[in-house]
Amino acid sequence: MCKILEAVVGPRIAPEELRENRLRYATPTILFMLARVLLLISVFLPYWHMELEAPQYPKGLFLTAYVNHLSGDVREIDGLNHYIGMRPLGEAAAFERAAGVWMVIAMFLLVEGAAFIHSKWAVLLAVPAIAFPIVFVADLYFWMRTFGLNLNPDAPLSASVKPFVPTVIGEGGIGQFKTYAEMGTGYWLAVGCAVLTIAGFVFHRRAYKPLMERMNAEMRKAVA
Repeated sequence: MCKILEAVVGPRIAPEELRENRLRYATPTILFMLARVLLLISVFLPYWHMELEAPQYPKGLFLTAYVNHLSGDVREIDGLNHYIGMRPLGEAAAFERAAGVWMVIAMFLLVEGAAFIHSKWAVLLAVPAIAFPIVFVADLYFWMRTFGLNLNPDAPLSASVKPFVPTVIGEGGIGQFKTYAEMGTGYWLAVGCAVLTIAGFVFHRRAYKPLMERMNAEMRKAVA
């Protein structure tokens, strides 16, 4: 059991080795730390923005999505969507928003744990943080598509609006309504976290692969 645990956790660094190559071993730790900071800060910043232009709202309507809530002109947009048969925005991604902060905290802790594992298995701990930006966009698209393609046929304007897929990024619209959507600062911080985590593993491999190979060689020699 100890051998299996040692193979998963990886080799420990000898004090003299650490003194001679401090930067080599510090670099992945620093990159993982910066990645965690960006991910944590992203919780407090917008992940997605949308502006809607409508004839009755000359100044436009605005919607902002965070990892755990929506803000902006939600009620007014819901009122417009009601006429074309689209469900209220609050019904979209309810579970994701309820669990959003906890998921970010979990990813934060997993990346932190990856810094203490000196084997290839450390990558598994960081997969959620690396995949998070892609998963966020995919989930956003899923809900936009689900709402747009499942309009209420009994809505007042259902006869004049065919099911459609709202635009997630860029310019879109339906009828007299125009939308402009873009990713927010929080999302780009999450992307930065993913990039720094990947970079951290590049340096992690350079630092710990030789030690891992040495440890495996010693284990094979001991068995022989």
